[in-house]
Amino acid sequence: GEIDMDSKSPLTLESFYRFCAQKKLMGARCKSCRAILVPPRAVCPKCGSADMRWEELKGNGKLLTFSVVHVAPPAFQSLVPYTVGIVLLTEGARLPGMIRTDLKDLRIGLDLKIAFEPPQSENWPSWARYYFVRVDSP
Repeated sequence: GEIDMDSKSPLTLESFYRFCAQKKLMGARCKSCRAILVPPRAVCPKCGSADMRWEELKGNGKLLTFSVVHVAPPAFQSLVPYTVGIVLLTEGARLPGMIRTDLKDLRIGLDLKIAFEPPQSENWPSWARYYFVRVDSP
């Protein structure tokens, strides 16, 4: 059944993807140095503090870099060609992900927003997934 995720959920990758299933992009905010970590970590790599808490992120950002994949692992072969990139989120974290837009529209600095899809199969990855689309996408 569905597990209602809240701010007391453990700072794990599993919790991160369960939030994705609720269409929420969540990061870990370090209470000590204020760094934001996406996906979350239990210990801040910047200052070493373990005083972390969940924070919901807007899911908007700019494309920093990207690559178009033409030869993919078997699980992703049906998607080629597809684009993966790193998005600089408004909150300052860098999040890698799939970029779903026309190849002709791809450029560094493109404004993107997050979107979610339910789990696709019983095989890995069986978690809900996130991806990025243009801000002006419906």
